[in-house]
Amino acid sequence: MEHNKVDTELQDSYDDQEKWVLDSSTDSRGKIPLRSRTGAWRAALFIIGIEFSERLSYFGISTNLVVYLTTILHQDLKMAVKNANYWSGVTALMPLLGGFIADAYLGRYATVLLATTVYLMGLILLTLSWFIPGLKPCHENMCVEPRKAHEIAFFIAIYLIAIGTGGHKPSLESFGADQFEDGHSQERKMKMSYFNWWNAGLCAGIFTAVTVIVYVEDQIGWGVAGIILTIVMATSFIIFLIGKPFYRYRAPSGSPLTPMLQVLVAAIAKRHLSCPSDSSFLHELTKEECTKGRLLSSTKSLKYLDKAAVIEDQNENTTTAEKQSTWRLATVTKVEEVKLLINMIPIWFFTLAFGVCATQSGTLFIKQAMIMDRQIIGTNFIVPPASLFSLVALSIIITVTIYERVLVPLLIRATGNERGISILQRIGTGMVFSLIAMIIAALVEKKRLDYAKEHHMSKTMTLSAIWLAPQFIVLGIADAFTLVGLQEYFYDQVPDSMRSLGIAFYLSVLGSASFANNLLITVSDHLAEEISGKGWFGKDLNSSRLDRFYWMLAALTGANMCFFVMVAMKYTYKSVQPSLAVVADRGDDDDVETATGTNNTSKFT
Repeated sequence: MEHNKVDTELQDSYDDQEKWVLDSSTDSRGKIPLRSRTGAWRAALFIIGIEFSERLSYFGISTNLVVYLTTILHQDLKMAVKNANYWSGVTALMPLLGGFIADAYLGRYATVLLATTVYLMGLILLTLSWFIPGLKPCHENMCVEPRKAHEIAFFIAIYLIAIGTGGHKPSLESFGADQFEDGHSQERKMKMSYFNWWNAGLCAGIFTAVTVIVYVEDQIGWGVAGIILTIVMATSFIIFLIGKPFYRYRAPSGSPLTPMLQVLVAAIAKRHLSCPSDSSFLHELTKEECTKGRLLSSTKSLKYLDKAAVIEDQNENTTTAEKQSTWRLATVTKVEEVKLLINMIPIWFFTLAFGVCATQSGTLFIKQAMIMDRQIIGTNFIVPPASLFSLVALSIIITVTIYERVLVPLLIRATGNERGISILQRIGTGMVFSLIAMIIAALVEKKRLDYAKEHHMSKTMTLSAIWLAPQFIVLGIADAFTLVGLQEYFYDQVPDSMRSLGIAFYLSVLGSASFANNLLITVSDHLAEEISGKGWFGKDLNSSRLDRFYWMLAALTGANMCFFVMVAMKYTYKSVQPSLAVVADRGDDDDVETATGTNNTSKFT
């Protein structure tokens, strides 16, 4: 009878899990979501749709930004690249603020609404700067220097877009991932595919931007391009709002900084105590008491922080312990969340070199294309320089599709890992391709310089831009591995209450890399001038030595990879305690093992 009662309870739990979403999320009416009517792909497709339009707008501006700064605002190459990197850096770092606000105060859905409104304001101002007479670049079609009013309006517009991106990017991507429940085996597998297809949709927006939008900017006008971007963004925003009944929502959980500080203060206050060898003696909520989020298992890394969860008087009962100040006694889960964030720091740092390589595709690679032969053989059509970035987007789409449909099933059978390879292995694989891309870029640029020297008397004889294709394609393959891997890593490994910030951490890699790229340009140019009397960055590309800069990046990437591998080999993944819902799922053993977090050590090698 007792056995039958347990079986009945398990069956009831399984039935509840299949019908309802039991992960603390709510539907649009604030009630427990019904699985058959909310979330999963039915909701994620609305979210991927607005991401398409946002990436269309962003890359429609960013990939042609250096061209705009040099041709419309008449800045020299060095200043234009620096301004483009500053804007890219701010755009990629703003999500740290946006993610914090989303997780702590507004919630992800509300943050997306607010950020998209600011984004639209930037697009509207950018468009008006080409149609309002007082804001137009020049009085006439040709001018030596643009109006100051246009320059001010332009920079205000693009930095409004940067602010909008700051709230939009981390909130939207994590809001999309929230549509899949971690405790449900089928939806957990869908979530692993979500990041791949999110990037496929993202790249579709990029491809359209660097082909259609860039062509409109170059051949018709920036104002017309601005109208198109504004209409597309506004339309997708309306479609996003239509999907409201299908979404699953998570309430903001307050400042994530407070629990972190509480753990640190408690650990320091009890630094004289010794940690018990058995983690069961550490303070933790029971599964019945834990109503929000998931409980984490204790790990062996950073054992000093475990002192925050040590109960000072082991004779105290559980009720007495729970009455202690949270600044004096923390739970194991809170301690483990702090460990997760600390363990992320070296991973974040050693992916910066990849970020520096990735920034070249939108700045120096485009500038190279500007002075190369872009005419399609047998026609009069000249490919816009920024359109070469479409090779990166196509490369990502093709690589992600092959990885998802072909490589992952093969790797699952070979490794037994439900992802095929671990997240850090995926990131490391992309780094190898970024190194190869920089080597190719250095060789191609040296060939271009030699060709320009041989034909310096001819203004029509320039090397074909097709030579740039390999470096764009290989860098796209690198992005498909590392950028997608970083998105999954930072979303999956941060505390559950900080997932918008997790996406912001991923974006901050690219933002910090843009600033690091500027620093490398300044330092390498200065050192080259000190050593040889001539810097690597002149007024134009033919008086510059980008090939040497690319070789330097290749060397830095190679050295960085060695440190990344060492850190990755010692990394400990998030370890989630098993729950009744997951056990009752009755899935295969690998699913249960991953959900419970029993296999939490790094498998990088």
